[in-house]
Formats: sequence, structure tokens, C-alpha cells
Amino acid sequence: MPQIFKALATTTAWVLWVCGLVMGFSTLIVGIIAGDLFNTEAVTPMSYPVMFAVAGAYAILAVVIMILRKKME
Repeated sequence: MPQIFKALATTTAWVLWVCGLVMGFSTLIVGIIAGDLFNTEAVTPMSYPVMFAVAGAYAILAVVIMILRKKME
């Protein structure tokens, strides 16, 4: 495989990893500041679990891309 594919895979994996971290931490911070995550009296809005799931999917995709990158060698 040409080296450009390894470089593109590395860049894509890092972008997905950083986006997943930023999305996960920002969802956590916004949920804590808004008081929605640790409030036992009200129902938690569905947007928080969905955003955590999307952040987790980004992280899993980053790992899969790095595994595929390693197989390109």
C-alpha cells in the first residue's frame, strides 16, 4: 500500500479520537452544569445518552482504523 493511505488512516484516527473525547467531556460538563445528570427528581433528557453513545462510537471507530492501519504494513 502507498504511504499516503497510512498517513490518511493515522490522521482520520486521531481526528475521530479527539472528536470523541471532546464530545464526551463536553456532554459531561454541560450535563453537570445544567444539573440534568445527577438530578434524581427529574428524568434525564435522552440527548445525553445519545451524545455519549456517539462519542463512544467515534472512539471505537478510531481504534478500528488504527487496527486496519497496522494491517496495511
